[in-house]
Amino acid sequence: MALQQKTTSTLDLVPLLAVMLIAAHVLALVYWVYRLATERQQVPRKKKH
Repeated sequence: MALQQKTTSTLDLVPLLAVMLIAAHVLALVYWVYRLATERQQVPRKKKH
């Protein structure tokens, strides 16, 4: 019985872990896009011929 309860509680954490990983990746993506956007505004492009 104890083994079955441990397995069930571990499986209950899997969706939570997946949601946390997805949220972390979404935040990282938003931060990356923000950095790209601010970098483009601060550094003007120079035309090279």
